[in-house]
Amino acid sequence: MSIRRTLAQLGLDPKKSLGQSFMVEPRALQRMVQAADLSPADAVLEIGAGLGALTDLLAERARRVVTVEVDGRFIPYLRRRYAHAPNVEVVHADILQADLAHLMGADAEAYKALGNLPYYITSAILRHLLESPTPPRLLVLTMQREVAERITAAPGAMSLLAVSVQFYGTPQIVARLKAGSFYPPPEVESAIVRIDPRTGGPLLPSHEAERFFRIVRAGFGQPRKQLRNSLAAALPLEAQKVVDWLTAAGIDPRRRPESLALEEWLALYRTTPPLEGEP
Repeated sequence: MSIRRTLAQLGLDPKKSLGQSFMVEPRALQRMVQAADLSPADAVLEIGAGLGALTDLLAERARRVVTVEVDGRFIPYLRRRYAHAPNVEVVHADILQADLAHLMGADAEAYKALGNLPYYITSAILRHLLESPTPPRLLVLTMQREVAERITAAPGAMSLLAVSVQFYGTPQIVARLKAGSFYPPPEVESAIVRIDPRTGGPLLPSHEAERFFRIVRAGFGQPRKQLRNSLAAALPLEAQKVVDWLTAAGIDPRRRPESLALEEWLALYRTTPPLEGEP
């Protein structure tokens, strides 16, 4: 389909306020679908239907497609387009406000999520999907290349975002995309990322994850400082107590947060002293 021609026919322009940039490169769309390993038995949640370029491919391959679009201007067009596609459901909603279990219904325990994410809410959408009580069993998403590289980083270049995503699953960059793959072209390059959630769920139950991320956020609160200083300042704890805590976890107190592997953050969590505000 021609995105530009369809927009012209509808008398619409992309909304900057929604970060709209439509994927127009057929090979990029195919790469997303291939990365999702779709089968005729799959149920799919699509984030951001746009004008249906990806939806068309999903509808050809999946048993059920629930496509969510926040821009009400596109909804009448999408409902006409898929009126005779019994496996496609068009939902007018903000994915960040949507109850994923309600959206997916009987498929809430086993669905895949695909979408071309607006750059400005990528982190929020990742968190909404991964932290959901009914998360997808596979995610294939396009995002800003810089963000893709951050979430797939290894120790030495870790960030709060990297720890947050890798806590829930294993991310990998499937393909890098030039700005010309989109209309209108963004000012930065993009990437397709696949995230495979961990078998058996997150590394910690939700009530423990909250405490775990309190520690991680404290560590990254002043990322240029050594851990002994950033943790002491943010939690707050006496400097010597922090040094003892890090040492007990097998971590040199002089290290910086970006150098720690996920397993080391878990070791730090497991040796945590009592923190302010906790019973």
